[in-house]
Amino acid sequence: MTRIVAVANQKGGVGKTTTSVNLAAGLAQAGKRVLLVDLDPQGNATMGSGVDKRKLARTVYHVLLGLGEIAEIRTRSESGGYDLIPANRELAGAEVELVELPNREGRLRDALATIAGDYAYILIDCPPSLSLLTVNAFTAAEEVLIPMQCEYYALEGLTDLVGTIKRVRAHLNPRLKIAGLLRTMYDQRNTLSLQVSQQLETHFGDKVYRTVVPRNVRLAEAPSYGAPAVIWDKASKGAQAYLQLTEEIIRGTT
Repeated sequence: MTRIVAVANQKGGVGKTTTSVNLAAGLAQAGKRVLLVDLDPQGNATMGSGVDKRKLARTVYHVLLGLGEIAEIRTRSESGGYDLIPANRELAGAEVELVELPNREGRLRDALATIAGDYAYILIDCPPSLSLLTVNAFTAAEEVLIPMQCEYYALEGLTDLVGTIKRVRAHLNPRLKIAGLLRTMYDQRNTLSLQVSQQLETHFGDKVYRTVVPRNVRLAEAPSYGAPAVIWDKASKGAQAYLQLTEEIIRGTT
């Protein structure tokens, strides 16, 4: 069975792309066949996978608008060891163009269905908004992985995100569920971080991953080298955290 996971949080700067890229590479290192879908017009997951978004002739934009077959548009992340459906700034226009198209919420789901059998895991890096692109990801996925910083505003945003997941489950995808909450950019010396972390554990229990990703400069530097941190600097604390998360997710599958 293919496990399709959307990595989402409408708040920017919480580590969605870092999580998507490093988890994809971690799963690939564990011998899993992995596809990463970049669904963010910024194309950061594409660049972080070592693929130059400026030189792409076709991207996920063409998949969503029915202008190309997904099997022909996927490319290889040589640095990460996984397959990639890339994105660039063209994708920003899809938001408007999709509105007029039939089955506008289910276009990614239908495209992925044609190649899902090739993979054990499909990860979808969502944009930092609860947009039609994110709804496409939620309609295609079975689970949502939520990276979040342990700060006050993160809790506020989490309420909106959970509400969106419930609405998608009610109207578009009854299989959708929360895979887990991942605490990112964590600083155990920060009292607020500790308090928010405890609140998450109280309210979400075993939905909070045991893995905690610390603030780590190597995670921030890795994209400039076009490689996931778990490949580029495997010994760093950030990379080690994502390898631990990879193990936790694989265990949760069995």
